[in-house]
Amino acid sequence: MFGRRPDATEVRDLPAIRRFMPFVSPRRNESLVYFEHDLVVERALAFVEERNRHRPPERAMTLFHVLLRALVRLFAERPRLNRFTAGGRIWQRDGIWLTFSAKQAFDDRSPILTVKRRFDPDESLDAMVDGLHESLATGRSGRKTSSDREMDLLLALPSPLVRALLALVRAADSAGLLPASMIRSDPMHATAFIANLGSVGLEAGYHHLWEYGTIPLFCVVGRIKPGADGRRVVTLKWSYDERIEDGLYCARSLEILNGLVGDPEKL
Repeated sequence: MFGRRPDATEVRDLPAIRRFMPFVSPRRNESLVYFEHDLVVERALAFVEERNRHRPPERAMTLFHVLLRALVRLFAERPRLNRFTAGGRIWQRDGIWLTFSAKQAFDDRSPILTVKRRFDPDESLDAMVDGLHESLATGRSGRKTSSDREMDLLLALPSPLVRALLALVRAADSAGLLPASMIRSDPMHATAFIANLGSVGLEAGYHHLWEYGTIPLFCVVGRIKPGADGRRVVTLKWSYDERIEDGLYCARSLEILNGLVGDPEKL
């Protein structure tokens, strides 16, 4: 409360202009910067094919797993990307938390499953893949999470009361008063949100940031396609809250991501 949060530590050694930015632009969608970024994935695809020779088909590795692992390494190496704004302050998040979405089934009427997971930079790639398969299996089983139960409870109330309670939750979050258990289960409190449109054959598109929660980065992953030089590429489109760090730091980070995905054996 008032300078403390259960999920982060306030960043105090910032230039005055950066500390002032959350007051000049108090909303995330006033502070958006967009990046489009092509990843060459030839080596990553060959790596995935080789690793899957030694994995059961029901726990197959995909290019998306390699990308998630590379992002975890990136956030560990570039920790200033793992910051967020709340209550007019800039915070360093405790741990790397990624939220991503998946369909429960490949059907127009199938609901979207949202998964949030803490990622350990020291975890092996195979262990991460196994853990993600378990998380998706739990979600696709239809078992409700604590966030699902909380939303069901709220939606049973009259609409004006729901709006009032959400305003109260946002005010409590701004003041650092939300309990750690609530933040831990909430998919909108994370380092980044990753949407893999390429898994259903779609191109990447830009996405807004939510004002609720603390996510400052949204990455949309497009389909695999041939690049200008004939090598296969995947386009990533980023929406980035510039209040957490300057664009140069972010652009340099994307260069590092290129290197991580281009050398998957080191992941």
